[in-house]
Amino acid sequence: MLPPGGGLLWLGLVLGSVCASVGSAAPGNSATDALNVLLIIVDDLRPSLGCYGDKLIRSPNMDQLASHSLLFQNAFAQQAVCAPSRVSLLTGRRPDTTRLYDFNSYWRAHSGNFSTIPQYFKENGYVTMSVGKVFHPGISSNHSDDSPYSWSVPPYHPSSEKYENTKTCRGPDGELHANLLCPVDVADVPEGTLPDKQSTEQAIRLLGKMKTSASPFFLAVGYHKPHIPFRYPKEFQKLYPLENITLAPDPQVPAGLPPVAYNPWMDIRRREDVQALNLSVPYGPIPADFQRKIRQSYFACVSYLDTQVGHLLSALDDLQLASSTIVALTSDHGWALGEHGEWAKYSNFDVTTRVPLVFYVPGRTAPLPAAGDKLFPYLDPFDSISESVEPGRQAGDLVELLSLFPTLAGLAGLRVPPRCPIPSFHVELCREGRNLLKHFQVRDSEEDPYIHVSVSRISKFYSCGRRNWNRARESKVTCILAIT
Repeated sequence: MLPPGGGLLWLGLVLGSVCASVGSAAPGNSATDALNVLLIIVDDLRPSLGCYGDKLIRSPNMDQLASHSLLFQNAFAQQAVCAPSRVSLLTGRRPDTTRLYDFNSYWRAHSGNFSTIPQYFKENGYVTMSVGKVFHPGISSNHSDDSPYSWSVPPYHPSSEKYENTKTCRGPDGELHANLLCPVDVADVPEGTLPDKQSTEQAIRLLGKMKTSASPFFLAVGYHKPHIPFRYPKEFQKLYPLENITLAPDPQVPAGLPPVAYNPWMDIRRREDVQALNLSVPYGPIPADFQRKIRQSYFACVSYLDTQVGHLLSALDDLQLASSTIVALTSDHGWALGEHGEWAKYSNFDVTTRVPLVFYVPGRTAPLPAAGDKLFPYLDPFDSISESVEPGRQAGDLVELLSLFPTLAGLAGLRVPPRCPIPSFHVELCREGRNLLKHFQVRDSEEDPYIHVSVSRISKFYSCGRRNWNRARESKVTCILAIT
């Protein structure tokens, strides 16, 4: 774990090395033509967001991002478990290929030396940086977040995350407990901060450093909430009065459900406040009043998370990086909030496998911002005047997180990795997911009179970089875009 200053020192050394290599590169290969990438991965976030039609949730900053983006309504993770899902989406390989279904193996040692998304960008001249929970920590990422393969600098983890599962929750008895429900006064917790706040601050510091770099960057930011325990600033409870919280619409365990298809949510049963309920195993049920409190705290965590995403995106604006940075936001999987009698992930119900998936691409999903304009001004979820924002564009196709690798590569103008053969354990660079670039074609071809888009199903790369793309808008030049 690096302190903020240590990470910036490493980054300075890396940038010096990269800039030296860029200076000796061929004139036609300028790194400044490349789009940056900001990848936001949220832990346990189901599509309970305003932009996905949830009228209760206050998520103005993620909704604002969606208003400038392409939003996929039916995106699904490969598995509703953190480590397998993250390894899968970051390698573009299914769990059957990575051979990881739990937390206990490292794919490079037990399956194949598969390239990752950040590794691929790093090998193509990007400075790659990790903040927070991107890979799952532990054995599944070799206790190193897959360093040094994936990252140009050592990954950053917030110092306060070590308190997440300790007794920092003030109970009704005035004592500290390791509870599931853990609204806190941030000034009273160890270090006076929370992990996601620290991650946002570090990510903003890195963006500031990269603003003056000649190299493009790939910055992955992983947020912990709404992962349990629901440890969040207590003021966010005010957004969700208990009298406004309903129970899940289908709270009963389905009749005839095979036991293998049900998960008894043992991870939340270990929390002190849940243990006090003396629930039966495996089906519970949880008392209705406590169900409402769980749902209240999950929603409060989502709004807290939204403020962190809002601060991060606002900094992208302030640093004048919004016109040159792709933003992708997704989650490793969803989370059940009482549907089918479930209170966790680990199942194959859609509430645990369906995830948000949003792509902002400057000049493609939204017009390039004019000088001085802001696409992502910070929005306060406590502002009762704020209006709901509709997504900019939506796609209803069934898609999966395997598509993140080829889609980000294509959007950034890199060669899209080829499809994997079967089997592919011996192939380091290939992809098992579909490229979603075809979904980014429609608006320009139908609405933009300054661009004629010729689509080639064989092309694996953009034929023009960002600078040439902007010139194309001015001179009606044809650009060939990949949709393979």
